[in-house]
Amino acid sequence: MSDVGAERALVDRWQRLLACHAAVWGALERELQSRHGIGVSEFEALEGLATCDHEKCRAAELADAAHLSQSATSRLTARLERSGLVQRAMCDMDRRGIFVLLTEKGRRLYEEARPTHREVLAEVLPEPAKASAPTSAPTPANGR
Repeated sequence: MSDVGAERALVDRWQRLLACHAAVWGALERELQSRHGIGVSEFEALEGLATCDHEKCRAAELADAAHLSQSATSRLTARLERSGLVQRAMCDMDRRGIFVLLTEKGRRLYEEARPTHREVLAEVLPEPAKASAPTSAPTPANGR
């Protein structure tokens, strides 16, 4: 394969990955918003906190779990806090450190939204063997 051919194949794989991400993200966003009043980023943050190895999660860990920048995570945390879904606490040992804790309301919302999240993933996300095969975005069976 020529350098041009290899480059085109690489770009095609990238484009398929982007199309898959957009399709899955869009389906998740629609269902989580309509059924639970939260978006994908909010859900990912709640899941990161609900599955954290310890009671408190550092803001930096939450940024990794939600796949957001530090500043976007800070804004997201503020929204979740205003909604009563999380609390922020200062780190006793490092006053610059911020912990984020899931409230009982946040845990309930996460538990309610988790089946919706998994259902949409199962419907829209291609199987691993098929993930490299599609040339277009996946389409859910029920037309969402």
